[in-house]
Parts: sequence; structure tokens; C-alpha cells
Amino acid sequence: MLSALGQIALNVTDADRSERFYGETLGLPKLFRFGDLVFFDCAGVRLMLEGTAKESVVIGDECHYFTVQGIEAAYQELKARGVAMVDEPHVVAKMPDHELWMVFFRDPDGHLLALMEEKR
Repeated sequence: MLSALGQIALNVTDADRSERFYGETLGLPKLFRFGDLVFFDCAGVRLMLEGTAKESVVIGDECHYFTVQGIEAAYQELKARGVAMVDEPHVVAKMPDHELWMVFFRDPDGHLLALMEEKR
């Protein structure tokens, strides 16, 4: 039977540039690199960047969400590092026991990414 998600793959046009963005700019721990495949750890889920898309990357409607504590501080830090932010931290849902906050940004290939925090 299915269990936890083990790996997410993203096609990128430049493995070196994306390795710097996800590793240095976003601060994800790099697991290893094999040719144009770069692997990062996202709290137990592997993120694989496949740098074999030499001409263009087809951007779909998907978005990958990273959980954080202190979304405003994380937003300011990424903005200071030159990350292309789409908006500012905002409430997307008010639940009985918490508020769901998000802010969206893009990687160098235009993939939509987000920070999310459940504020209690």
C-alpha cells in the first residue's frame, strides 16, 4: 500500500543554477549530486532537480509548499536573498484552532513555490 511521499521531481534548465538556488538561497540540505540530477532533503522527502531540460521547462499548475515557523521572517530573509516573491505573507484560511498563512515565490525556472505556516 502507499505511504509517505518519498521524492518530488522538478525539471530545471540549469542544474548548477538550481543547485545554488535550492541549496544556498533556500538553504535546503543537499544529499548528493549525480550528473545533472541534484537531490535535496526536505524533512525526509527528497527533492530531485533534473537538469536535463536544456531548452525550456514546461511550467504547470503545480505548487510545492514548504512549512516554516515564522513566515514573516522567512519571507524577509528570502526577499533579502533576491528570491522572486509573488506576494506577501497572508491568511488563506481561518480554522477553528489556527490560521493558515502562505506566501508564494518562484525559482529560477519559474516553478511556483510557497511558504506555509499554521499559526495557532
